[in-house]
Amino acid sequence: MITIISAAVVLGILIFVHELGHFLVAKRAGVGVTTFSLGFGPRLFGFKKGETDYRLSAIPLGGFVRMVGENPNEEVSPEEKAKAFSLKPVGWRLAIVGAGPIANVLFALLAYYVVLVGWGVPTLTTQVGDVMAGKPAALAGVQKGDKVLAINGQPMADWSRMVEAIQGSGGKPVHMVLQRGRQQVELSVKPNRVEVTDIFGEKHQVYRVGIMASRDILNRPVGPIDAVGLAFKKTYMAGELIVMSVVKIIQAKVSVDNIGGPILIAQVAGQAASHGLGPFLDFAALISVNLAILNLLPIPALDGGHIFFFLIEAFTRRPVSRRVREKAQQVGMALLILLMVFVFYNDIARLLGGAAQ
Repeated sequence: MITIISAAVVLGILIFVHELGHFLVAKRAGVGVTTFSLGFGPRLFGFKKGETDYRLSAIPLGGFVRMVGENPNEEVSPEEKAKAFSLKPVGWRLAIVGAGPIANVLFALLAYYVVLVGWGVPTLTTQVGDVMAGKPAALAGVQKGDKVLAINGQPMADWSRMVEAIQGSGGKPVHMVLQRGRQQVELSVKPNRVEVTDIFGEKHQVYRVGIMASRDILNRPVGPIDAVGLAFKKTYMAGELIVMSVVKIIQAKVSVDNIGGPILIAQVAGQAASHGLGPFLDFAALISVNLAILNLLPIPALDGGHIFFFLIEAFTRRPVSRRVREKAQQVGMALLILLMVFVFYNDIARLLGGAAQ
């Protein structure tokens, strides 16, 4: 039950934020909005205020804002021409369409900021969880349970700082100060150069000493001012990861089997929620960035497709022909349907595969 509720909350909030971005900028531009819907298909319930029908619809796979004169082929009465979307300057149309993804990015920034201020940064301590036999650390005398205090005279606050210090050694011996029980131990360890494969299947040469972290985690506090910069950094890193994932899938360096849909999101959302509000918000921020970037792909029927056509219009000073737009919309819808079928197939195959193990 927590999985279903968590998924509904995450997707509901992110869809609402996305459509609210379109809605607010449309209203600011003087465009009439007839429908604000969470979900597609038949209307379940809602209310009408002014000219807008605010509704919850039956198919919870997105949402939409329907505007007056949204379709260039739509007939608009003389009294509605002033608030028709298609008759607004191209700059306003770009702003309205781009506001959805921007709203998702702003939500991610806010969510990351709240997590950083409220929960800090979860960090692995420098406690050694295990020592690999025959590796440099074991040969030098490092033991399970040791805590690394310093490397080459520099205090080690967390595991990531320690990894950076070992990586930056260039393979030269590093002087390590360890806490072992009530005594301090000093050792010299010469890192080995090893080849590792990252999440994108690419190989890298790194330096390692053969120790593994324990499960000892601490939350490093972050002040309100520092959290601003860190929230921007985390949002940027989330976007970079998503863009790189898309690029690697296109390059066939990452299997398309890794693509997930609503079922996978529901599973991960449930897992995040079970660990508390902080991890849940952190996951929501990541999905929000994901939603923003995927919506910006230049596929007709997505925001990115509309932005692409509007940019062409801005440069050529004339709109893309109706025939081209209609054909592109048909292709775009076909691609989206195929993608939806594929991600659902992946999700179900993943579920069945997990059940069989």
